[in-house]
Amino acid sequence: MTMEEALTIDVARLDRDGEEVEGVLDDAVLDLHDEYLRPFAGIRYRLSVQLAGRELLARGELEQDFESVCSRCGADFDFTVTVPDFLASFETDEKTEIVDLTDELRQSIILALPTYPVCRADCRGVCPTCGKNLNEGPCACVHEERDDRWGALDALLPGEKN
Repeated sequence: MTMEEALTIDVARLDRDGEEVEGVLDDAVLDLHDEYLRPFAGIRYRLSVQLAGRELLARGELEQDFESVCSRCGADFDFTVTVPDFLASFETDEKTEIVDLTDELRQSIILALPTYPVCRADCRGVCPTCGKNLNEGPCACVHEERDDRWGALDALLPGEKN
């Protein structure tokens, strides 16, 4: 498949029963300006597009691959964002010739991005003391187990130093 710079639908040429469209949008469509989260391979889409009265409906599935840095351990990893239930609606009239779906696809992928991407669900992160990646094994630091739920109140006791 060739990469496209935009996904536009020619309303005048659209089949009455709708059409299936699929392809890949260029990576530049989703430039996030983020050094820790970079899209690659373009937005892949498989959509059903049809006119329903004066409304153009587009529904289907979107996918985008990303290179990222784990928010827990700092390791580089790749992951795919999938939007299985993409749905967009555009009002049209007799003058509408072209409808551009590009921005809707872009926004749907952005909304589906994880807030804090992790390399795997059970990522253990890094030791807060020495910085060792705990996915590679335990570190040599001695970690004291302490229940600090009441720590803020303990500071209010007479004779306690802050």
